[in-house]
Amino acid sequence: MNEELLARSFETHRDHLRSVAYRMLGSLTEAEDAVQESWLKLSRSDTAAVENLGGWLTTVVGRVCLDMLRSRKARREEPWDALVPDPIVSREDAGPEHEALMADSVGLALLVVLDTLTPAERLAFVLRDMFAMPFEEIASVVGRSEAATRQLASRARRRVQGAPVAPDPDLARQREVVDAFLAAARGGDFDALVSVLDPEVVLRADRGLARGGSTEVRGAAAVANQALTFSRLGAGGGVVHRALVNGAAGVVATRAGRPFSVLGFTVAGGRIVEIDILADPDRLSRLDLAVLD
Repeated sequence: MNEELLARSFETHRDHLRSVAYRMLGSLTEAEDAVQESWLKLSRSDTAAVENLGGWLTTVVGRVCLDMLRSRKARREEPWDALVPDPIVSREDAGPEHEALMADSVGLALLVVLDTLTPAERLAFVLRDMFAMPFEEIASVVGRSEAATRQLASRARRRVQGAPVAPDPDLARQREVVDAFLAAARGGDFDALVSVLDPEVVLRADRGLARGGSTEVRGAAAVANQALTFSRLGAGGGVVHRALVNGAAGVVATRAGRPFSVLGFTVAGGRIVEIDILADPDRLSRLDLAVLD
């Protein structure tokens, strides 16, 4: 296959590979790096005997992501358990595009749980439960037997199922709860805030090193107090834009026309169970925030 034809074939798989890499890494920029690395490996390989290019590329990008996760864990340069994954932000009035987004979306809450897994567990879960790859092929990526790979996926599945990561499916109901939360925060109404928060709610915020780094707050009262503090910090010319954040109700806050934070909400049982706030200027600058256009 000549290089031009190979490049066109690769492009037909790019979106799928990006989806795999994002679920593996929780980082949009790292996911793009992983996809690019898979292209480089493809361009240097003899593909004459490859019967299923999509499967071959998925295996390659899986190996690349596994190496990146292992390197990340080994460095431990940042407290990954406290970081907020990169959000995918889109317009709330996307119309027919919304259904496609929801079908392919992965919530921030789920990405946070995936970050608690070992690299091998994460790969086994993502490739099996999200992309239905055969265990035999996953085993070749992690370098384990098929039986051991099944155990990896089983352990990961139990961790995921034990966490409140599934949002209410009704987007209008999600938005109603989020709007009530925002109104209470703006009005400084502590009791109203608590009323829309699950008693075990978790708030994670990544403000960047210059703004105090990453924090995690648990419990309705503590999160309500944090929300009031965050609302005061965002006051003064701030504008809140409705958006979809990883397919769920969220907002993008701007100040002087520039993004100040992205807030993703997980609403379950009519209450907010998780809030993920990205307010790191460097990370915000790398996001596609077309919702603001």
